[in-house]
Amino acid sequence: MTETITRVIDRINSPEDLKKLEIKELYYLSDEMRKLIIKKVNTTGGHFGPNLGIIEATVAMHYVFNSPVDKFVFDVSHQCYPHKIITGRKEGFMNPDYYSKYTGYTAPEETEHDMFKVGHTSTSISLATGLAKGRDLVGGKENIIAIIGDGSLTGGEALEGLNNAATLGSNIIIIVNDNDMSIAENQGGICNLLTELRENNGDVENNFFKALGFEYYYVADGHNIEDMIEVFSKVKDTDHPVLVHLHTIKGKGFEPAVLNKEPFHWILPNTLDKLNQPASPQEESYESITKDYILEKVNAGEPVVAMNAATPGVFAWNKEFRDKLGSHYVDVGIAEQHAVGMASGIAKRGGKPILGLMSSFVQRTYDQLSQDLALNNSPATLLIFWGGISNADATHLCTFDIPLISNIPNIIYLAPTCKEEYVRMLDWSVNQKEHSVAIRVPFEISYSGEEDNTDYSILNKFKLVEQGEKVAIIALGSFFNKGKEVKEMLKESGINATLINPRFITGIDKDMLEKLKTNHSLVITLEDGEINGGFGEKITRFYGDSEMKVLNFGSKKEFTDRTPIEELYKRYHLTNELIVEDIKKLI
Repeated sequence: MTETITRVIDRINSPEDLKKLEIKELYYLSDEMRKLIIKKVNTTGGHFGPNLGIIEATVAMHYVFNSPVDKFVFDVSHQCYPHKIITGRKEGFMNPDYYSKYTGYTAPEETEHDMFKVGHTSTSISLATGLAKGRDLVGGKENIIAIIGDGSLTGGEALEGLNNAATLGSNIIIIVNDNDMSIAENQGGICNLLTELRENNGDVENNFFKALGFEYYYVADGHNIEDMIEVFSKVKDTDHPVLVHLHTIKGKGFEPAVLNKEPFHWILPNTLDKLNQPASPQEESYESITKDYILEKVNAGEPVVAMNAATPGVFAWNKEFRDKLGSHYVDVGIAEQHAVGMASGIAKRGGKPILGLMSSFVQRTYDQLSQDLALNNSPATLLIFWGGISNADATHLCTFDIPLISNIPNIIYLAPTCKEEYVRMLDWSVNQKEHSVAIRVPFEISYSGEEDNTDYSILNKFKLVEQGEKVAIIALGSFFNKGKEVKEMLKESGINATLINPRFITGIDKDMLEKLKTNHSLVITLEDGEINGGFGEKITRFYGDSEMKVLNFGSKKEFTDRTPIEELYKRYHLTNELIVEDIKKLI
C-alpha cells in the first residue's frame, strides 16, 4: 500500500490532478497527506489536530469545486494544510529543505488558490459574504465557500456573518467543520445546538441555521469522502445560501491527538518524539505565578474569576487549574470582545475579573476596551501575554498592543520588569477600585531580589534605578534588561548613563523628566513593540520644546512575516551595539 500511496501523492500538483483520481485513490491520498502533516508538524511545530481532522473534507471539496475559480475562505487557517498540499505547495510538506517556505496560514502571495491572509478567527463568513456580494455586483458565477469550525462559530463576527449571509439571495456555501472542540472545550449555547444536531443526525426542530434562512445539509461522517462528494455536488452552483454541517474527528489518524485533543491543537517541534518521556519539572514562570495567585485568592474566598477567550493554553491554564477554580473560571469562547464587556460588568458588580489575552488578539477588543471598560472606569484586570517583537507569522504579531491600549483614556497599562513588580502590580490591580488596569506580562522571568513596596495608586511615577549623567536610558518592561546591558556598554566608553524603569506605559513622570534636563543631553527609550504611537513618543513630545535630544528604539510600523528576530533587531537598531553606536553619534 505504501507504494500506491506514494504514487498518488506524486501525481497531485493541483486540484485538477485530484479530479482524475478514483474514489479509492482519494482515500490513499488522504492517508499520505496525513502522514506528511504528522511528520512535518512534528519537525517544525504548528497546528496539528485541526489539520488531521479536515483532510478528507478538503479532498472532497477540491474534487467537486473548481479552485481557484471557485473561492475557498478558510476560517483562522488552522485547517489549511491539506488545502496547501493539494494546491501546489506539497514540497513544503514533503521536502525538509522547504518546510519553512510556506506560512502556516492561507496566503495570497503563495498562490491564487488563497483569497486572504487569515490568522484570526470567526472571519471567514464575513469575508465570503463580501466575495459573494462583489461577485454579484460584477456579474460573476463562481461558487463562494466559507469553511469554519464549530469553535469559531462562538465568535461574534461569525454570527454577524451568518445573519447577513442568510439574506444574500445568491450563491454562498458555508461548510461547518464540527469536531466538538475548540482549542480547549467548546463553550456556549451555539455548541449545544450543534450537539443536538449531531445527536439527531441533523434532524431537529430547533435548527438554528434553518431558522436563519439557510438550506441545511448534515454529513454524519466527515471522513467519508463519497458522502461529502454527494452533498457538495448537490450544493455546487446553488442560487441561494446553503450550509453544510460536517461531523469530523479532531486529530483523526493519530490516536493520542484524538484522545487528548487540547494539547494537540498546536504542538512544538519534536513533541511526538517525547510522548513516552516523563514530563520535565516545571520551572517558575509568570504563568505559574499567575495561577498560584488566582488560586490563593479564590481559596481565600475572594470573588476573583479567571477569564479567557478560548485560548487557555496561552496562559498555561490547563484543565487541572480550570477544574480547581470551578465557577471562578470562565471561558467565553472565541469572543474577546464579549470577554472585555463581561469583565467590565463583573467588576461593576463587585467581582474581581482577571482576563487573560494574547497580545495579537487584543486587536479584536478595541471598541470594548474603549466603550465598555475604560469609559465606565470598571476596575477589571487585563493580563496581556506574549507582547513583543518576534519572528511570528504576519497574522500573529504582538507588537501593536502598546499603541492600542496606552492611548485609551482611563486605562492604566503597567510594564513589570521582574517577578516582584509583577506580583505587586497584579495584587494592586485586583484590589483597587479606581481604574481599569492592564499588565503587560513579560516572556522570560527575572528577579530583583527585593520586595516591591511601590504604591501604584500614585500614578505615572518612574523608578530611578541608577543615577548618571549626559545620557538617560528609559527601558520599558521586558526591555529593561536590555537597558542595563546598554548602560554597561556605555560605561566601557566612559559614559555613565542614568537608568530608569518607567513601569507605567500610559503616562509619564514629568517631575523626573524635567530633572533630567539639568545634567543630561540625550534620552533614549527602549520598548518591545511598535514605536509609532507607543511609549517612547510620549517622552519625545514632553521634550519637544526643549534642547533635549530623544531617540526612540522599538519596532517600525509594518507587518513582518516569520522574519528572524536577529534580522528585525538589526533593522530596528535594537542590538546593544547599534544602540550604543547611535548614542555615540549624538553625544
